[in-house]
Amino acid sequence: MHRITLTLALVALIAAGCTVGTHGRQEVRRLPVTEYVSKMKAGWIGQMAGVGWGAPTEFKFKGKIIPEDRMPKWKPGTINQFRQDDIYVEMTFLRTLEVYGLDCSIRQAGIDFAKSGYRLWHANNAGRTNLRKGIAPPDSGHPQFNKHADDIDYQIEADYAGLIAPGMPNLVIRLGEKFGRLMNYGDGVYAGQFVGGMYAEAFFENDMVKIVEAGLRCIPPQSQYAECIRDVLKWYQANPDDWPKTWNLIEEKYHKNPAYTHGLCSKPGGEGAFSIDAKLNGAYIIMGLLYGKGDPDQTIIISTRCGQDSDCNPSNAGGVLFTTMGFEKIPDRFKSALDPEGKFSHTPYNFPALIEVSKKLVRQAVEKAGGKIEIDNTGQEVFVIPVTEPKPTKLEHVGKPGPIANSKFTDEEMERIKAPAPSGGKSAAKIDISKAVATVAPGWKVANCGADMDPGLRREWGGRKNVLVTHPLSRTTGCTLSKKVEVPAGKKTHLRLVVAHDPRGDWTLIVKAGGVQLARQKISKSTAKDGWTDVTVNLSPMAGKTVNLELLNQADGWLWEAGFWAEIRIASE
Repeated sequence: MHRITLTLALVALIAAGCTVGTHGRQEVRRLPVTEYVSKMKAGWIGQMAGVGWGAPTEFKFKGKIIPEDRMPKWKPGTINQFRQDDIYVEMTFLRTLEVYGLDCSIRQAGIDFAKSGYRLWHANNAGRTNLRKGIAPPDSGHPQFNKHADDIDYQIEADYAGLIAPGMPNLVIRLGEKFGRLMNYGDGVYAGQFVGGMYAEAFFENDMVKIVEAGLRCIPPQSQYAECIRDVLKWYQANPDDWPKTWNLIEEKYHKNPAYTHGLCSKPGGEGAFSIDAKLNGAYIIMGLLYGKGDPDQTIIISTRCGQDSDCNPSNAGGVLFTTMGFEKIPDRFKSALDPEGKFSHTPYNFPALIEVSKKLVRQAVEKAGGKIEIDNTGQEVFVIPVTEPKPTKLEHVGKPGPIANSKFTDEEMERIKAPAPSGGKSAAKIDISKAVATVAPGWKVANCGADMDPGLRREWGGRKNVLVTHPLSRTTGCTLSKKVEVPAGKKTHLRLVVAHDPRGDWTLIVKAGGVQLARQKISKSTAKDGWTDVTVNLSPMAGKTVNLELLNQADGWLWEAGFWAEIRIASE
């Protein structure tokens, strides 16, 4: 029996374009990079389709199944969901990972989330408010400070984790511990780890029961969230063709029963009673996945018709299902009207940029997981991903929380939080990075520093310690560092700069004295040595004079225009 099961599983994986094998003694899964990209793109489309289709019903039906005739009709243009909090919040997390890497700290994650400019609700809003008050993570999501700690929020946003971690459940778990704890605790965190775990498995598996079980292995089995998922699986097996019957069983235990619906935010209730509890809404996600039986319309419709947060839940369900399908197999009505130039609100991403950052991060993830990228006999790249057993984090319960961490942001971190969030586009917001400038270049002043790309001090960047980061205020107004300098008479004096650019962009360095341009140089891959450029400007012609030196970080194309300064020094001999 076990041999038959294993053989069938291998056949299913091969049919999906993926393979299982061994590398040495380590069992691995092989995923062609083109297959990954197709499925990852589909996952993002599925989220957008689900949230857009269900949006008109959100919280209009509570403790009640949405009547079939009240279900909105799908229109191709509905796919363009660029202003949905159910989509753009997780892009803040992607941006943090893109800028700071997969090993970024939870504190950096908290700073970036605190700086976000979009509207938030419930656990997200409470968590961000805590962060802005100086309550650093993980305390920002602790029930002592956050009365929405077991709400749906990280569950909504965890799709990104699985989409950049195919077959890597432990990375999904770690990302949940980093980003989920900004606003959630206990079941609220497990909910996102469960969703991310389903996505990670969806790259290799089409059987929805197995995908749900894979997500289940990512969370503590003793948690109430895990109990809820096991219940829904059991009720589905008992009633595989009667989803309203299972819905009623869910309602009785996870909405009406006070032992499972806690008094933080969502209280026990019935018809008409609001609930944003992670367990109840999580059950509605897998209702669509299980009873939709692989049909994209029915998957989204059933998750929506379950009610409550009826745009978030079909977004998760649609994303997981579409990931199993791949972009090419998605019905054209879900992608024909996609606007590739549409910008996700308060992020630097349109759809093509979102795909590119996902492609970048997955490569880092594969390497970090001990995998590699091979070239197959057709010349195509293939991800070779070690098979690992998920290791869930410790059990927590919002009703009996553990002690707080007494985590507070430093004064320097609070200065960074006060800055507006990066927009990735036209920047009209200035940021004061005077303290950072004083650390790297004492005596220099800063003006017109834009808020994009998180300017300030990097304790380490590009192999250098204490690096100053600046950004132009706009396409035409550069960030300016200035200082009045007495150039000594009878000596040779020069200005020495060590600067770098973001690997994805470039900028123009301009040096002026008394308003007169002394030097102009593009800082890019072509001018940088090992990522850094040494620039020396002769100040000797101004010997005996006091001049106002200006160093400009000027935009050059308006794409990743940050200037990185490791040294600003004036020397005479």
